[in-house]
Amino acid sequence: MSTGDTRWTDALEIEEVLVRYATGIDRRDWELFRRCFTDDLHADYEGVALWKGVAEITDYMQAAHADMGHTMHRLSNMAISVDGDRATARTYVDAVLMAADGQSGVNPVGFYDDELVRTEDGWRIRRRTFTAVRFTFL
Repeated sequence: MSTGDTRWTDALEIEEVLVRYATGIDRRDWELFRRCFTDDLHADYEGVALWKGVAEITDYMQAAHADMGHTMHRLSNMAISVDGDRATARTYVDAVLMAADGQSGVNPVGFYDDELVRTEDGWRIRRRTFTAVRFTFL
């Protein structure tokens, strides 16, 4: 396999990690969600919280989404750069987080800047920063 083919395969695997994150939250599948991150994760969601470790972010997201209705984390424009066993990704996110009543909610829009590493279990996010561009109440 050529280097270009390897980078392409790595980029596809990283896209799968990013989609797994969105799917894990939206399905409330917290084991799937956890598998996106390294144990020593450092995540800063601007204006929301700073988490150190996969357990902290998982506990927070589980509690924050427990009483919500449907959620849809839509990801796009995944710009991925691979350098050996490390990678970076910028991904746009446009999320709809509905309240349990199904009538109200919020629509955060922004982007994730991720640093990923290759592990024995595949690619994982080690550092994440969420930058909010717009936050609308529905």
